[in-house]
Amino acid sequence: MSLIRLATVDDIPRLAPLVAAFHDHHQIEQSDDDRIAVLTQMLSDDIHAAIWLIGPPRAPVGYIAVAFGFSIELGGRDAFIDEFFIRPAVRGRGMGSQTLMALLPMLAQMGVKAIHMEVERANDAAKRLYTRMGFNARDTYHLMTRILA
Repeated sequence: MSLIRLATVDDIPRLAPLVAAFHDHHQIEQSDDDRIAVLTQMLSDDIHAAIWLIGPPRAPVGYIAVAFGFSIELGGRDAFIDEFFIRPAVRGRGMGSQTLMALLPMLAQMGVKAIHMEVERANDAAKRLYTRMGFNARDTYHLMTRILA
């Protein structure tokens, strides 16, 4: 059995509580209706994004959401890990590493040249994991965001 599998619209009842837990942990305010609407859009429209569920198919313990883009500087298609969550009760068992070890080759096969992510400055455990997995901080740049809607 694979640790990760691509989510579909049929997975929203299992996925939405995981996303709600991630949002609660990071103090992201979003109604359940809005969360389900955006997950439905992400998993059913051609918007160049995907979600992989982590763990057993009937009772996933996490997810990783990836959005795709393009970078002239980096030589082609790139991706951004939008959200990566594993339930606190099962953290520290290597699932984060295993998830990335399974996902990164898949993304490379899809033609992705680089993958980006945000990490909270105070989250040393996550930074250690991502450094072990080959991610490097690009301190010369600051992520700047403007919310349009």
